[in-house]
Amino acid sequence: MEAWTDLYTELAERISNKIPEVSWVDLWHEQVSYLTEELPFPTPAVFIGFNTNDCTDLSQLIQECDIQIDFYLFFETFSDTYQGSYNQGSALDYLRLLTKIHTCFHGVSGTNFQTMRRVGMRREDSGDAGNLYRISFNCNVEDASSQKEFDENIVNEIMIKREVFERPSINDGKQLFILPD
Repeated sequence: MEAWTDLYTELAERISNKIPEVSWVDLWHEQVSYLTEELPFPTPAVFIGFNTNDCTDLSQLIQECDIQIDFYLFFETFSDTYQGSYNQGSALDYLRLLTKIHTCFHGVSGTNFQTMRRVGMRREDSGDAGNLYRISFNCNVEDASSQKEFDENIVNEIMIKREVFERPSINDGKQLFILPD
């Protein structure tokens, strides 16, 4: 497993499959702070960020990491959210998407992560760019990316010679080993 690559890919695919309203999924690099310089992206967009809280060594360079996964939902709208507004329903779609992100991941485990639990949700500053919310989850991930792997099919330094081999007798009185004094 390539811990972070496989984890990101699994999460991004889950969002794409379970929440089709999301138009863009990407790794979080504070893209909304640099909208004029970054690659343009459609909205609603979800960005995924990773932080390790703690790592415990298991064995053979394998670690179990307690990680926080942040999903940043970026949503642009010109609709009004005030009670009774004409287009309030479409303005509140980002709240519906936050709920869908929550239900997509809370209590869920995957191939590359153990059971997630939501630990926070908050509005993030996006300047004047639109609505940006972060919903955070904790889970454990087993990272075996540093573990040494051996290919059992390729051996370069050993040559195996097949021949009939007779074991020495232990009853003939000859010493098997000569130990120095």
